Amino acid sequence: MVKSSKTSVVTVDENHEQLDKKNADLIINQETEKPIESAAHKQFFSITKQFGLEAALLPVEQQMPVEDRSTKRARLSNLRKQKNIEAIMEKTYSFCASKTIDKRTDLDWFNRFINLAEDVSNSTMQDLWAKILAGELSRPGSYSLKALKVFRDMSIVDAKLLAKACSLAVKDQSRKNIRLISGSYQQPGLLNFFSKDRQQYVNLSQFGLNYADLLSLADNHLIFIQESESSMMNNGEPIKFSYNGLPLKLASRKANVTLQFYKFTPIGVELAHLISDKANDDFYAHLKQQLNHHFSVDSKE
Repeated sequence: MVKSSKTSVVTVDENHEQLDKKNADLIINQETEKPIESAAHKQFFSITKQFGLEAALLPVEQQMPVEDRSTKRARLSNLRKQKNIEAIMEKTYSFCASKTIDKRTDLDWFNRFINLAEDVSNSTMQDLWAKILAGELSRPGSYSLKALKVFRDMSIVDAKLLAKACSLAVKDQSRKNIRLISGSYQQPGLLNFFSKDRQQYVNLSQFGLNYADLLSLADNHLIFIQESESSMMNNGEPIKFSYNGLPLKLASRKANVTLQFYKFTPIGVELAHLISDKANDDFYAHLKQQLNHHFSVDSKE
């Protein structure tokens, strides 16, 4: 009886082992089974093919040897870079049509330019890189290597944000200082200490440039995030700006008045020259209205 009992127990254990093995095989088959292809799968596969990285998504028997895959990926990368830089050269040629070249371009700068621009495949970004090259050919020294490195790391979203900032910015007569005016302020005194009108704000956020956008611009070394102020102005003291080609002449109505603004960095100023002047009429009206409390505003030619 005892022996029969032991045999029975062994039989049950063997059945459990067989059942566990079947379950394990089922799990393995489920994990290795090819998923149903969706539109996202197809798009992802197409991208991997362009970069020579599709082997991991193919059955083993269809995969090239890893040495061949590495060679293919390097070849595709070089071809892609060659197409990108040739597209930029073609665009640059058209931008050079209206420019004169009176100085020899630094070939070391040109070589660095190629190394930084060869991975740019977006057509809009290629246009901007071509403008940089055309500008440098026309006036060597216009774009520093530091500016190129910053621009290389910028996405199309970053470039559009820079364009937005430029559409709201003012320039001084030298065009070397670009500012986003954020308000004006009068130093407190006995007669105006409790006045709410001492501080006037220019609402940049209302026109598509909120504080998070300013932080992004600062992260890309395009503006200084610390808000700056002009020196205190006397009553009647003038100051001249240009707003996207439109004149903006200010004269202080009161004493001890200052402008508040976010200032473009030297790199931001360099890259801002890539953006064509495009005035925002609504913002221009808002800017003049807010400044009118502390300044007489003249926007005539």
